[in-house]
Amino acid sequence: MVVGNGDIGPNAREAIADAHAVVRFNDCRSAGADAARTDIVVVCNTGRPGKKMLGEPGWRAHPSVNAADEIWCVRDPEKFAEMRAPLAVSHPELDDFCDDYTDGFRAYAGSAGKGFRVVPRAVHERLDEALSAFSPAPYVVPSTGLVTIADLIENRMEGDDHIALAGFSHQGWDGHPWDAERDYLEPLEAKGLVRRITETKHA
Repeated sequence: MVVGNGDIGPNAREAIADAHAVVRFNDCRSAGADAARTDIVVVCNTGRPGKKMLGEPGWRAHPSVNAADEIWCVRDPEKFAEMRAPLAVSHPELDDFCDDYTDGFRAYAGSAGKGFRVVPRAVHERLDEALSAFSPAPYVVPSTGLVTIADLIENRMEGDDHIALAGFSHQGWDGHPWDAERDYLEPLEAKGLVRRITETKHA
């Protein structure tokens, strides 16, 4: 169960309770009474989000972060170091975007007795290549959620596993290719590899 930070309804809450494993992101702000039902927290380990999480005691105190067995960093430090110079030209306003806080998350995970990993840069790069098939407008990086989905499919899923999604609105920062990300997921949904948890709307 991959839980984004968008709206979560009762069907999704039920799916979270029944899931084999639950993945949440960054500040886990969509978590409610089920916050402790968390196995992995995936963090954006560069730029302002990474700095903010490590700098606020409230992040470590969050029940989802406390409950998680693993902390994953979604951005490979070497890749983002290489992105700094090109971004200084194309997006000079993102001057701190590639600042790396991986060591801080690694230290936290170690002190809290949690597993730790960095998503391989190859996952990000293969995802960029796959997204190019949908002719996205120029973008900075795929979203943390989509990189995580691609990583789970490549490196964690086996047998009859599938990914259930909730809290994914495909909206937000304009540096992500939202339309292309939605298009990328459609064939995975058609194959049953990815399933969105929907909420029934009553008149």
